[in-house]
Amino acid sequence: MPQNLIINDTTLRDGEQTAGVAFTVDEKCAIASTLAAAGVPEMEIGIPAMGDEEIDCINTIAALDLPAALMVWGRLTEGDLARAMRCQADIVHLSIPVSDIHLQHKLRQSREWVLTQVTQVIEKAVATGRKISLGLEDASRADAGFLALVARRAQACGASRIRFADTLGVLDPFTTYEAVARLREAVDIEIEIHAHNDLGLATANTLAALRGGATHANTTVNGLGERAGNAALEEVVMGVRHLHHADTGVDTQALVAISCLVARASGRQVAFNKSIVGEAVFTHESGIHIDGLLKNAATYESFDPSELGRQRRTVLGKHSGSQAVRQAYGLLGVALDDDALTARLLTRIRDHAMRVKQEATADELRSFLLASLEMPSPLSSGRLA
Repeated sequence: MPQNLIINDTTLRDGEQTAGVAFTVDEKCAIASTLAAAGVPEMEIGIPAMGDEEIDCINTIAALDLPAALMVWGRLTEGDLARAMRCQADIVHLSIPVSDIHLQHKLRQSREWVLTQVTQVIEKAVATGRKISLGLEDASRADAGFLALVARRAQACGASRIRFADTLGVLDPFTTYEAVARLREAVDIEIEIHAHNDLGLATANTLAALRGGATHANTTVNGLGERAGNAALEEVVMGVRHLHHADTGVDTQALVAISCLVARASGRQVAFNKSIVGEAVFTHESGIHIDGLLKNAATYESFDPSELGRQRRTVLGKHSGSQAVRQAYGLLGVALDDDALTARLLTRIRDHAMRVKQEATADELRSFLLASLEMPSPLSSGRLA
């Protein structure tokens, strides 16, 4: 793992490219401020080529003087470079397709044309004094030898970084590691991984790329982005922390609040079972799990919810056991010492879950208790305190 691992969050650029999502200037400023306060060191905040309104928004964010480096995105053309120069951004990222399928069918250009563009535009960009990043669009489907050639040309022209883009999310962690490791052998400059989630592997591929020698990880909050989205900020941060035993510098206690902010601004709700920030992540129902948790939380939690400023909770449902029932009624001030009564309550709770598909409320639990107390019990010697 690189010692200087950097998160570059692109929620305000690629995240906003989620179909139907559009942030206001105020929303962008709030998201940028929150990310910076949480320790995110780099942010990609817009596309100057979209016009004056976008440039004004970028400069409004820059005027906040946040403790983070700001990047803008453009195509590898002199026109997009000129627009980027109108922005108060620390890093200018210029992207060009490198796969034959993109070159032949989208641009109708040759590999030689790519090398010429890299030479001409990157040299001009570097001469501006800005830090320059070259984006390798559709790198995951490009010829490996040509990819290395383009990367070396970018370095020779003064680029500080190359971005390996798995534009269609077609890689797995093994091929990602191999591709990035080859690039690391080819160049000495920064390598950023930009992974898409079409096959559900964006976070896994990002972690693999970091193993392979990437220095930067492109992320979005809640995994926003085109089609299936990008590698999720919260997943990469926690994955690096627990699987690679490294530190991104991002405050994990802030991840849930950031997720909620972006969910509201984007109008895209977070799935109940979304990893790290979903409501269900530290919610337990299974009787076996709850019994284990009560004895030692590590039995069914790979990390403590307090790392995210969260708390575990248990719910009563079809898969609950007697321990969960006693715990739930204990929170209501009722100590269950009667095994038969506990069993009757468990039956009612399971029936309720099957019928309404929801956890019983406190009032419903009390009504179950009253109804169960009216039933004769063969173990009436037990005590209800």
